[in-house]
Amino acid sequence: MKSNETYHIHSWSRNLGIDLTFFQVRLLRIYLEELCEWNRKFNLTGLKSRQKIIKELLLDSMLPALYLPHRGRLLDIGSGAGFPGIPLAVCRPELVVTLLEPNMKKVSFLKQIVRLTRLSHVHVIRGRMDQDTDLLHPEGYQVITARALASLPELLRWCVPHLVSGGLMVHFQGHGFTEVPDRYSTLISQYDLSLYRTIPYRIPGKHSRRAIRIFRKL
Repeated sequence: MKSNETYHIHSWSRNLGIDLTFFQVRLLRIYLEELCEWNRKFNLTGLKSRQKIIKELLLDSMLPALYLPHRGRLLDIGSGAGFPGIPLAVCRPELVVTLLEPNMKKVSFLKQIVRLTRLSHVHVIRGRMDQDTDLLHPEGYQVITARALASLPELLRWCVPHLVSGGLMVHFQGHGFTEVPDRYSTLISQYDLSLYRTIPYRIPGKHSRRAIRIFRKL
């Protein structure tokens, strides 16, 4: 990893209150290097530039780590190239993380990452949230994350039944985040959820605002 890339990860994460250890940065380095290698053959992210992957995918994937429980199970649905599941697993090694992904090539990639990083608390399952619920943990999850997967109504329908009481659903909303509370407030209350946290942020070098919303099951 180039020194400026290491600087971006360290400085941004520290500004967010996430103090990464040398070992955690090393794991992220292994992840990024393998991702860039696979990206030469397969379209795992749609972003080919390593700098863009760091700024637009890696850094904000770590943002929710500050607000997650210290113990329990995390389910990342539609994991794709591993965002946000892998970075969160690195930041929160005490959580048992399940990555759910239907695409076989991406599943193979995720399993390769788990092998290379030796993240023994991370498990990869090939499946879809709307079809393969029998593959999920029967007691539910303390955290469910989703990024660029589906609309909020669909995510609520898929995720809420698998959240334990007090569990968190982390929604990476991206642009236009100010519309969500007014537009979906009734729907959110129907699912017995409350808005626990809104995390507004900007990608380094870009002016557009984004946000991550965390909902808590009542």
